[in-house]
Amino acid sequence: MKSTVTSELAVVVPTFNERDNVAPFLEALAGALGQIPYEVIFVDDDSPDGTADTIREISQRDPRVRVVHRINRRGLASACVEGMLASSAPYVAVMDADLQHDEALLPEMLERLKTKNLDVVVGSRNVSGGSMGEFAQHRVRLSMLGRRFSQSVCRCEINDPMSGFFVLTRPFLMEVVHGVSGIGFKILVDLLASCRRPVRLEEVPYRFRNRQHGESKLDILVGVEYLQLLLDKFIGDYVSPSFVLFSLVGASGVVLYLAVLWIQLSWMGVPFLQAQVVATLTAMTVNFLLNNAITYRDRRLRGWNILRGLILFYVACSFGVLINLKTAEFARGEGFPWYAAGLLGLVLSSVWNYGVTRIFTWRAIRKVRAIRQTRPATARATAIPER
Repeated sequence: MKSTVTSELAVVVPTFNERDNVAPFLEALAGALGQIPYEVIFVDDDSPDGTADTIREISQRDPRVRVVHRINRRGLASACVEGMLASSAPYVAVMDADLQHDEALLPEMLERLKTKNLDVVVGSRNVSGGSMGEFAQHRVRLSMLGRRFSQSVCRCEINDPMSGFFVLTRPFLMEVVHGVSGIGFKILVDLLASCRRPVRLEEVPYRFRNRQHGESKLDILVGVEYLQLLLDKFIGDYVSPSFVLFSLVGASGVVLYLAVLWIQLSWMGVPFLQAQVVATLTAMTVNFLLNNAITYRDRRLRGWNILRGLILFYVACSFGVLINLKTAEFARGEGFPWYAAGLLGLVLSSVWNYGVTRIFTWRAIRKVRAIRQTRPATARATAIPER
């Protein structure tokens, strides 16, 4: 029987390949929240392991559970924003499905919001009583480094801006949501940095627990996305952060081009024209691979699409070279100094390469997935007590 009780708290849970964690998570959440009227909104980025199917089956038995199934979109931050906006609850919690966040703290966090006129209450690993748990040391160091960078954009004093476990009020969400970048994994930093006033915030200590099922989504490129988020907060009103990354990759390509050219001419005795072709193709190929892995991580090409994308990248950048040369030649003829003419040509060709490759090389590609004929056994067997 469907419940008619209005939810006081919406728990937003971004997921990707978390099928085996869904049922234990919901059971733990039900035990922690007791009589608090709540709903759970999973936002799944089309997990190939059938996470969304598992949640849908559970939602047939428990009306508090819903799933927002996203196709051809990726990213924890943007998933959290969509989940938060999909609810009308006056309070919203964000946490992971992997059972590493302590759901038992939610009632206390909610009570602090309601009684202390706060905007956000954060589950913190970096205050007295909190702990990073058994995090590997390199991840602890990365988290601390990210914390120091975060302080430069967050408009409040916070010890754990990298936390993915927090509760906020809907008025605060609606105040800042139009300014969020939706980039990467650190949605809390995004929300806090989007506020134009000091944020009313408190932190509650918790111990970060070990993941029970599945694999961590953190890798070195998550750090790149975090850098992209910080760039967006600093200069996003003027220059696209993805253009900055694209330009940095391009600059590294110039260095690689010169190095390969020098090696061929100095050590291998290769004729200049042949050496130039090899150096150019090497630099363009490496630039493509780096942009595919870093700049356009959310649109990353895979399989045969890499070859198609590489060919399109070659074509686009070839026109970019022509634009560079012709622009610089024209500017030099108009009396510009050589360095200004060269810079103007470089800027225009960079803008061309960025715009054209973004549209044609890394355009969103529809994925066709065969309909699953059978559901995983765990999806059929999972259950959570009905209200």
